[in-house]
Amino acid sequence: MKSPSPFSRFAILAYGVACYALFLPVFLYAIGFIGNVFVPTRLDAPLEGSLRAALVTNGLLLALFAIQHSGMARPTFKRWWTRFIPEPMERSTYVLFSNLAMILMFCFWKPMGGVIWNVESSLGRTAIYSLFGMGWAIVFYATCLINHFDLFGLRQVWLHFQGKPYQALEFRVPSLYRYVRHPLYVGWLTVIWAAPTMTLAHLFFALGTTAYILVAIQLEERNLVDLLPGYAEYRRRVPMLVPSWAPPNDGVTGSPAESRPSS
Repeated sequence: MKSPSPFSRFAILAYGVACYALFLPVFLYAIGFIGNVFVPTRLDAPLEGSLRAALVTNGLLLALFAIQHSGMARPTFKRWWTRFIPEPMERSTYVLFSNLAMILMFCFWKPMGGVIWNVESSLGRTAIYSLFGMGWAIVFYATCLINHFDLFGLRQVWLHFQGKPYQALEFRVPSLYRYVRHPLYVGWLTVIWAAPTMTLAHLFFALGTTAYILVAIQLEERNLVDLLPGYAEYRRRVPMLVPSWAPPNDGVTGSPAESRPSS
């Protein structure tokens, strides 16, 4: 097989860096969008127009994100997709499409008005906003435990640029992963439910996202059990989303298998 030219390797590296560079403002905007601070479009606001139109639009936006985010992560799709794009670009392209799905949500989300609950106490609101911030911190920290740069495609394009073959990460169980199998999703669930003011639109978003996460976990773990000899035992010992307070070395040590979460 003909080795890629230096220009081709540089172009793929630049593509991966650009996809990651787009992720950073999208991630920051998501904090403001969900938290209703500092950004022009927000999850919560008074209803404008038809409630039915808002429900349909927001439902389609959530469905688009769910289909993209989970569908493009499936091994079958990856095998098909890499027939058309270079394999080192696959993860960066996934990140790019995830960014685009989020941007569409930021642009076209329709607030729906209505208040489900509202915490008026300043102490209570501060506590909930602290929990909201902690959720984002868990999300970021969990990506670092996995290998942040592999998760977002930079490691793949960098290895390709150096002319080195990609080696999948070893399956291991660091830090939070010893207490719960999906700390990344725990962080997301904390973010979407930690709302001092819960509007109808926020509740719709939270319920839809929670449903997606529960389905995505089943799809992801089905693949991981098939791919990783040690994952079935890990799944048996460590809870899915509600952390276990058992000793972290209670039989969960990981195994030398290849793994990278699909979401």
